[in-house]
Amino acid sequence: MTFKSSATTHVGMVRKVNQDSYAERTDIGVWAVADGMGGHEAGEIASATVTDFIKKLEPNDNIEEMLAAVQQSIMDANNQLTEQAASYDSQRVPGSTVVALIINGDRGALVWAGDSRIYRRRDQVVTQLTRDHSHVQDLVEQGVILESEAESHPMANVITRAVGISEPLELDSAWIEVRSDDQFLLCSDGLSRLVSNEEMESMMANMDSEEVSQSLLHTALVRGARDNVTLICVKNCDETDKLNEQDDSTVIHNAASLDELDFDFD
Repeated sequence: MTFKSSATTHVGMVRKVNQDSYAERTDIGVWAVADGMGGHEAGEIASATVTDFIKKLEPNDNIEEMLAAVQQSIMDANNQLTEQAASYDSQRVPGSTVVALIINGDRGALVWAGDSRIYRRRDQVVTQLTRDHSHVQDLVEQGVILESEAESHPMANVITRAVGISEPLELDSAWIEVRSDDQFLLCSDGLSRLVSNEEMESMMANMDSEEVSQSLLHTALVRGARDNVTLICVKNCDETDKLNEQDDSTVIHNAASLDELDFDFD
């Protein structure tokens, strides 16, 4: 199976700086989204450091070795950020979530820290494949609050793991089976807080990954997008797609403002 992807990032409707970042290595079957924290510059540096390490990965046909390489690149980013932390004040410590997807044939792997997510659409159902490392997720699992209360909880933005915050960094990982009709969505919480699984399924039913990414971004923006929004849609590219796309396997949009999206909000 050959996969193609479409990535987009937007500052949102409230914030002035985009602290999200992404890595799109369709050529080696690796995709990642990082959501920075720590305020202006600190958050930007943290997320960019994470994705820059991933962007530099070398091709490897062995998925176990590729998984190890992705994990090591994140660890290297963590080491670099923790070493730099001394130059920041206590209110601006650079940190970042990260979520990465690796695909090789019918096998896939996930790696993550924080509350950025990976979803899969299969058989017309969208399922969250990652578990949030967040305070509210812990409360849900402890039975203190309902899952429906998590997004509106006053501590909804408190995460329990992040790259650059401490040594050692604990990453979660998982193996998955990949089917030919699977679609994957990686995103920061700027999207997942505003779009439900059912809405994702409806939009991902359109098999064109570029149109899916733009529809999801559009939905987040018209709902106010108080946070940065970053997402990557990944789908299998069959022989017909490859002919129609003329080997253009990656479509990237980096919209600096709402006007550039050319949407009609009337």
